[in-house]
Amino acid sequence: MSTDVSGMIECRPGARLWGPDDEDSVWVAGIDLFLLNRGNAYDGLACLFGIRNSFGFRPVAEDRGFPDDASDGLRGDFTAYGGPEDVYGTTWLTGTELAAVDWQETDTSGTRSRASAAGADSDWGRVWSVMRILGEVHGTDNVRLVVWFN
Repeated sequence: MSTDVSGMIECRPGARLWGPDDEDSVWVAGIDLFLLNRGNAYDGLACLFGIRNSFGFRPVAEDRGFPDDASDGLRGDFTAYGGPEDVYGTTWLTGTELAAVDWQETDTSGTRSRASAAGADSDWGRVWSVMRILGEVHGTDNVRLVVWFN
């Protein structure tokens, strides 16, 4: 059975203006992952989120759950997929965490790097570009990718 990834990039524009603790610093739906990602290569899912990790990667952001402070747009999408009853592996990754990833780290065999599985030259490259641009505008702590699997 195949595994599909779904999700959305969110940003928190008010945090740059008023600080992350201000009542107007809420997360806003940015762009659906479907519009940026052409595939669901399992080595990328393993490397990033620990899904189908027969490769032996140390996941970057595994099974963190659905963010309590998610945007209304993200909540709507998540609910449309069935929410926690119908999806699994829900997690998120901030722009700051993305910037700190060691793309040369390899799987347990030492043959496949993070860069080859999910780096800038992979299908994930478009996602990272959008997150980087939003991070330049709003700050990398105020940009995140939230994903789930079915």
